[in-house]
Amino acid sequence: MIILLEMKALIQRVTRGAVTIEGNISNRIGAGLVVLLGVKQGDTEENSRYLAHKTVNLRIFSDNEDKMNLSVMDTGGEILVISQFTLYGDTKKGNRPSFIQAADPATAETLYNEYVSSLRRTVGDSRVKTGVFRASMSVEIINNGPVTVELSTDDK
Repeated sequence: MIILLEMKALIQRVTRGAVTIEGNISNRIGAGLVVLLGVKQGDTEENSRYLAHKTVNLRIFSDNEDKMNLSVMDTGGEILVISQFTLYGDTKKGNRPSFIQAADPATAETLYNEYVSSLRRTVGDSRVKTGVFRASMSVEIINNGPVTVELSTDDK
């Protein structure tokens, strides 16, 4: 039996993004990417690094000819990463999502941190911001385009 492991990132090209916790802005970015990151049971640090590489090289920014040909690396944009276990909500057996496919919180936090560290090693610390893992957050996303793309390690 083959088990597919699929860490996923829902990526939105934004003009700005912010995360607020208990009424206070925790982090904000200008133009760049807001990433909602889901970690699945069985995912690995290799998955985190692979997905981070795909994220920074995703060409969804317009070049001089208005073609999506540039990455966040090319534009110097920022990245805001938010942990999002609900990406693994399963509603096949009713209307209330089950999250049994999502990784346990300790594993998810480790792999989330590896993803963020991989981004920072590539684009620099100052260009990568995060929410607070397991916190209740309000996330502001001013989608540019709108452009939203899902990446997953299933793409390997």
